[in-house]
Amino acid sequence: MLANFFIFFLETFMSRLPISSELNKIAKAITKIKGRVILVGGAVRDHFLDQRISNDLDLEIYGLSMPDLEVVLKEFGKISAAGKSFGVLKLKTPTAEYDFSLPRRERKTGKGHRCFKITTDPLMSFKEASARRDFTVNSMGYDIIENILLDPFEGIKDIKNKKLRHVGPAFAEDPLRVYRAMQFSARLEFKISAQTEKFCRKLDLSELPRERIFEEFCKLLLKAKKPSIGLKAAKQIGVLKYFPEIKALEGVPQDPKWHPEGDVWTHTLMVLDEAARLRTGIKKKDLVLMFGALCHDFGKPSTTKFLRGRWRSPSHDKYGIDPTLKFMQKLTDDRNLIKRVTSMVKEHLRPIQLFNERERINSGTIRRLALRVSISDLILLAKADYFGRNLTQREGACFQAGEWLLKEAKKMNVKDEGPRPLLMGKHLLKLGLSPGPEMGKILKLAFEKQLNGDLETNEQALSWAKSNYT
Repeated sequence: MLANFFIFFLETFMSRLPISSELNKIAKAITKIKGRVILVGGAVRDHFLDQRISNDLDLEIYGLSMPDLEVVLKEFGKISAAGKSFGVLKLKTPTAEYDFSLPRRERKTGKGHRCFKITTDPLMSFKEASARRDFTVNSMGYDIIENILLDPFEGIKDIKNKKLRHVGPAFAEDPLRVYRAMQFSARLEFKISAQTEKFCRKLDLSELPRERIFEEFCKLLLKAKKPSIGLKAAKQIGVLKYFPEIKALEGVPQDPKWHPEGDVWTHTLMVLDEAARLRTGIKKKDLVLMFGALCHDFGKPSTTKFLRGRWRSPSHDKYGIDPTLKFMQKLTDDRNLIKRVTSMVKEHLRPIQLFNERERINSGTIRRLALRVSISDLILLAKADYFGRNLTQREGACFQAGEWLLKEAKKMNVKDEGPRPLLMGKHLLKLGLSPGPEMGKILKLAFEKQLNGDLETNEQALSWAKSNYT
């Protein structure tokens, strides 16, 4: 009897969420006018996963109309009513941001991610409201005033079992949830249940807008410690049939001397996880790194052949550009991102190639590489590529090629960007030269000499121009 009481007490204590004094004040004000405040979404899930809870919180309000809720919230900060027609009010305070929503019903009215009819119902039960959510681990709620966990679909049980399971039939109304299964399986490191896997494979994903798919890929690549789990899940739940560039990696053989881990698919999974360890926390840089890691060997399926007694993939860096371009264009129209990723794919072998030829190349080779790609970013990808395989203890000690190239690029001040011309048109005008094709030729020649290391300062460039053209 005493043991059972202790277990009950422990579970009750563990279920208590750390609610800020500000949110408690808001909840009490709402309760005074007969409303009920339930914290929902990722904050509840992350508490039970022992993860940091965001300051961007989602709350569902029961028993109140939208006008009554708006009156209360105005006392606490700035309200955005952009989502009011969907039953959502955003509140921004000096310390946090909150999404307050009324429980609602959604009815699919046609094809597409946005084709839903939404009606709010403050008198709906929590169980009915949470039945529209995607996964059981996201369907829990926490009554802030009563300090009670609401878990009608056994999300806690699935957290303990590390299982990602859909809540119910409403899952099918939004096919984007298949991509959410992909990224959540990796971020949480949960196994997708057999029922959910089967459900996902039945859904048509062709109607989804690419910007929403891109968001889910970004969450996978930027938030998961092991993105490989999400790629394996994508294979299980039928996502890869929409991305033949990834699917083509399966079964492509590699020389076991250099890739004892197996085929290109296996190698790519390992490279993704290595790249995740090298993320910088800067979103733009990390997106280039992670998409580069995913796409870096897209050229191998079309180039791999058994030649001279071993598997080879000649020029796979070059032949990887086209499939990378096709893949990225299915996700985004961000030209800068696409250009940077395709450049990384094209150049991903260069750090090792330059290191192997270091006694024969000149400094101009490295400066020209810096004009095409950020060398520091490229080294991260090459490092992930190098470590993304089964290595001996000696091989795994360091990435010598990357360390050498980074040192050389730092000496030339081209680690993060290419060199800028020392000699410019304005300098030649001051020397009395006239604008025209001849000036262009002089500037081009000066820049070539700069890249080769023959001109290292503005003074040297000006002196060279004076000596030869005035």
